[in-house]
Amino acid sequence: MLGQYGNILIFVLLGAGFAVANLLVLSPLLRFNSGDERQKIAYECGMEPIGTPYVPVNIEFYIFALLFVIFDVESLFLYPWAIIFKEIGWAGFNSMLVFIAVLFFGLVYTWRRGALRWER
Repeated sequence: MLGQYGNILIFVLLGAGFAVANLLVLSPLLRFNSGDERQKIAYECGMEPIGTPYVPVNIEFYIFALLFVIFDVESLFLYPWAIIFKEIGWAGFNSMLVFIAVLFFGLVYTWRRGALRWER
């Protein structure tokens, strides 16, 4: 009865063991190891690095990208609906209209809140 689950457990354990072996055994053998301090700094076209490598990122870019991903992924739900459009009838059509309306009102809401403006 548990034979199938045993196979899955063995597969998961082998996968986890492979990952641990790569991290603990192979990575110290393959990593860059030099005693010269000059070789450990970041290479910037032959120039000495100046300042910190951490640059503040404007949060507006992050919000815009996040909104794009949300609406893009939700719009992917339209493809399976279009494939079986004839089979689902009016109930499926109406439910997809509701889904599109929710997407549209979400877009209008984010637009009205100013999340799509680049300059404030």
